[in-house]
Formats: sequence, structure tokens, C-alpha cells
Amino acid sequence: MADSILVAGVDTSTQSCKVRVTDAATGELVRFGQAKHPDGTSVDPEAWWNAFLEAAEKAGGLDDVAAIAVGGQQHGMVLLDEQGRVIRDALLWNDTRSAPQAERLIGMLGEAPAAEGESDDPHERGVQRWVKAVGSSPVASYTLTKIMWVAQNEPENAARIAAVCLPHDWLSWRIAGFGPVGPDEDAHLDVLFTDRSDASGTSYYDAAHDTYRPDLIDMALGRHDIILPAVLGPNAAAPAKADPAIAGKDVPGGCLIGPGGGDNAMASFGLGMAVGDVSVSLGTSGVAAAIAENPVYDMTGAISGFADCTGHFLPLACTINGSRILDAGRHALGVGYDELAELAFAAEPGAGGITLIPYFDGERTPNRPDDKARFEGLTLANTTRENLARAFVESLLCSQRDCIELVRALGASIDRILLIGGGAKSRAIRELAPAVFGMDVTLPATDEYVAIGAARQAAWVLASKDNSDAQPPTWGISIDGTESATPTPEVYEAYARWRG
Repeated sequence: MADSILVAGVDTSTQSCKVRVTDAATGELVRFGQAKHPDGTSVDPEAWWNAFLEAAEKAGGLDDVAAIAVGGQQHGMVLLDEQGRVIRDALLWNDTRSAPQAERLIGMLGEAPAAEGESDDPHERGVQRWVKAVGSSPVASYTLTKIMWVAQNEPENAARIAAVCLPHDWLSWRIAGFGPVGPDEDAHLDVLFTDRSDASGTSYYDAAHDTYRPDLIDMALGRHDIILPAVLGPNAAAPAKADPAIAGKDVPGGCLIGPGGGDNAMASFGLGMAVGDVSVSLGTSGVAAAIAENPVYDMTGAISGFADCTGHFLPLACTINGSRILDAGRHALGVGYDELAELAFAAEPGAGGITLIPYFDGERTPNRPDDKARFEGLTLANTTRENLARAFVESLLCSQRDCIELVRALGASIDRILLIGGGAKSRAIRELAPAVFGMDVTLPATDEYVAIGAARQAAWVLASKDNSDAQPPTWGISIDGTESATPTPEVYEAYARWRG
């Protein structure tokens, strides 16, 4: 490894920061470090910076790294003042307080009379116009709704906003050596940068035309005289290199910084996904994402028309409730993951007629931010530990089947499903997924695919320094196997009926 060129991929996720030092040629893991993020849906970004420094130290430092890129949780709102200071805690994607603002933004675009081909219903018309404008209709997760919440509830903070960025943008900027400065100093907010994938989740960036929409920011904030991160191409180096005190001190010429990206796009890049592939990622959230060559417009607003990390598009459906559904089942039944699986296997498909609608923290797909979880079909006869365990597992899979069906309904080709994320470690999830999904499921080896995708991007940026036509490096991934099962369509049918 002594003569290898090294790159680093960073995953600044909801729960933790992970740093993967990687061989640029082969993708082989060289060193790894991880540090926890605080709980909650509103977080001081400084905690992310401290976690990054800790994770980088645990990874053996970044002095020998020639390029670095950051993948991060999407939608989180980081507000900066003129001195580059964080104005208030960042509101994360899973903070639903801005649900009323999402509805108001839809209503504002829907107010004008219907044009030819548009719905006569103002709400539906508003959704359609948002989808046409930026690929997705606002929900509480998206950044613009959070900006509007601040404008309406914290006007003194709104007045201080000089720049708005996302978690991965902010961390990349800090890695470049920037941060808060004194009153008479330049914070270099103009050096903030991002990529298409993460920008496409803000509700104020049109990925199909690669442009911000200041008119939409005006709707939320009442002004648009703010700095937004420059949107870099997929293999473009950032305008500033890494601070040598952070990374690249021992590398001639220093450490390049890649554009980074949203976590879902980075995971698909790390998996090497192609058209026809759909990933189902079970982490804090649940996400079904497909690769598309052209923009996808879902006029119902259920599918997010995001961009990917390569210049293509990444239509996806996301649920707020992911693998934590299994955690809720473990806590309710007082068992570990293995025992939860054994209990679930001991029950028949359909859990004896019990269906769990798992909207514990509200839901994004379908858009029900104020909903709660509930059991349906309970009787004295079927209320057993085994059936309850099965219902928890099946509900997680059925919620992801909802997402798969939405992607399929837009005409996306689904030839292969890849199951990834922490929730995919559950034996019950792996073995029951093909039955609920109705097709075989491919199981990539458990790995940090967001960090791998970020490292792969860093290697691509490094290769592009001397060759603008360089292609992403081809790195193999390990497949643990493929799961098959007899389809159980009645399970999803019952879930869809109760879900409504």
C-alpha cells in the first residue's frame, strides 16, 4: 500500500460520520474511522465537524490522501450569516415542523388559474407546477420548507441569512479551511459548493436545466439576495483544495475536494448501479432509488425527481420510517434482532391477519407528516408474539414495496433489486423481502456504500485532473448472494387496503 494513491470518502449521515481511506485504483479499503452524531432532528453543525475530525483521526489521519469527497444526509438546512457563523441549529430531513409551510408553498403555486392540461383542483395544480419547476413537490423534508418556517417563526434569524447550504456542502467548505471569521473578515461564502444530486433535494434547484430558482426562494424567504453553493459537475474539483491541516499535507500539490453528493446518490454510485437497477436502502429512512437517463416527472408528487452523481437522474421514493421499525418491534417484544427474526419465521405470511401501518414519526411516502403507527386486524386469537414480530417485519417491507411500485408506475425498468443498509442485516428482512417484493433480491455485501461512492468520486476527480474525459474507476463490489422466495401478494394487498 505504500506506493498506492489514496483517496477518502466521507459519509456524514444522520447518525454518524464515517471516513473511508481507499486505494484509488482498486477501491480496496485501507483505513476506516467512525464517530457518532447527536440524536434529534435539529442539530448544531459543529457536532458534524467534531465527528468528522474524530472519524478522520480513527482512520489514521488524512495526511496522505490525494482527493476527498463528502456524501451526506440530504435536505438539512444550514444557515450562515455574513461571518460564516451558523445562525441556528440545522433542521434535518426528518424534522417535520415545516409541514404547514410545504402545504403553503404548494398552495402559492396553485393559486393562479388552471392552464390547459392542468388540474382544476388548486392543490393538485400546485403539485404539478412544483414538479415541472424542480422535479419534486415540497414536503416537510425539503430545505425550502424549512427556510420558510424560519422566515415565519424566527424572523430575526431569517434577517441574518447570508448563505444557505446543505450538510455535505458545509462540511466540504470546512474541510477546505473555511469557517466563522471576525466582523471585518471575509468568510469566503462564495467558495461554498455542492453537486446536482444534493441540490436537487432543496426545492429551489432545477436539475433538468442545471439552475437555481431564486423566484422560489423569494416565495419562502421574501428575498433571494443570499449566496447558494456553486453546483459543480460530477467530476469537477472544488475551487479550493483541502486545508493541509485537515488532509493532503504529505501529498505534492495538496488534496483535491470533489463535489460530493446526497447520500442516496452516493450509495448508488458506490454500488455501481445502472439503468434497470433499483436499490432499496434500509437505514434511518427507507429509500427505493432507480437510475434514469432522463428527468422523471411524477405529477402526483410521490416520486422525487432527483439527480444522481454522474449526470443522470435518480428518481426515488423515501419513507421517514426505515429500519427503526424493527427497533420498535424489538423494544415492544423485549428481544434482539435474531430473536425477532425467529419469532417472525414462526408465524405464517400475513401475521395471522395483523397488519402494522408503521408511520411512527409521521410519513413522507405517502405524505402524512402528522400520522402515527397503528395495528389493524388484531383479535384475541391472533395477538401472539410471533404474529406481532411478523407484522413488524412485513410492514417495513410493504412500505418499501410502496416505493418500488411508485417508481415502476413511472415506467422505470426494474430488472434487479439491491437490498442495502443497516436494516438489510436482519435475516428476517433478507429472507422475507423477495416474498413481499414479488421478485428475487440481490444482497451486496454489508458495506459503507455512501463512503465508497464518495471515495469513488474522489478518485474520478483525481483522474480528471489530467484527463477531462476520464471515466469513473471500475471497482468491484462483493455480492453475498441472491434471495428467492414464493411471492406472497396477499401480504402487500392487505397492507395497501389498510393503509388506504
